[in-house]
Amino acid sequence: MSVDRSDPRPLYAQIAAELRAEIRDRTIAPGDTLPSEAALQERFGVSRSVVRQALATLEEEGVVRRDPGRAAVATAGVEHRRLVQRVTGLFDQFSRSGLDLATRVVRLEEAAPPAHVARHLGTRAVLRLERVRSVRDDPLSYVRTWLPADRVPGLSADMLTDASLHRLLAARFGAQPVSGRRQVRAVPADSAIAAALGVAAGAPLLLLEGSTFDRHGAPLEWFESWHRSDRVVFDIEADESAEQLRLHPGTAFAEPPPGTAPASAAGADTPRLDRARALAAELRAELDRLAAEQS
Repeated sequence: MSVDRSDPRPLYAQIAAELRAEIRDRTIAPGDTLPSEAALQERFGVSRSVVRQALATLEEEGVVRRDPGRAAVATAGVEHRRLVQRVTGLFDQFSRSGLDLATRVVRLEEAAPPAHVARHLGTRAVLRLERVRSVRDDPLSYVRTWLPADRVPGLSADMLTDASLHRLLAARFGAQPVSGRRQVRAVPADSAIAAALGVAAGAPLLLLEGSTFDRHGAPLEWFESWHRSDRVVFDIEADESAEQLRLHPGTAFAEPPPGTAPASAAGADTPRLDRARALAAELRAELDRLAAEQS
């Protein structure tokens, strides 16, 4: 294939994007050698200097490693970590780690919510907000958020570009997020989300979904956030205090069975650490299953 010379992007950027996508999709797996500069020059129909500029871009991003006199090698890529058990959003967590999280608003509009969202928010007068979150132009997550319209009067897309929704809720609308529920599952990417995240349709993603409440217990949002499983790692804090993690496969936000008391620090039959490990194993098994289906 050759580059699209009608594309406004520089030729090297187009080549870098194509190779980056192949590495993300594991067409070129971590540790594999990329085609030689001569082969890439022939494939894309460009000069050697353009190929070298594309490879230099990927090297700067940490996507490939180049040693003198050798072909570039695909790396495992950079993993970003997120604490699942924190009400703070991705923006705040990344900021504390010194990372600049870019946010592009895809959609902000009045829309009819699904029945379960309307029940949770207590209204059908809602806004649907969709965003893509990236680090250094590398898409990490696609987020769909449903907000009660009367809680965010005058909300506009420009307020949310490269910004934190939770900070905006607190500072502009007097709605401080203080608690919530979270659920994680492995899902295949549909075509629209795959295109936004730069992965193949059907690629395994980590879906974090849940709700957030203000200090009075009133609902502020319902969200679904699809994360690239090759870029984002979910961390879970585990200790032997009051139980927070529950495994109920296939049941959203399931409560413990009736009559079941929370595990105590002294008498828990299964410590939270074991439950956290079980959850991680379950997620990994599901990701492996989805990946196998795509192979």
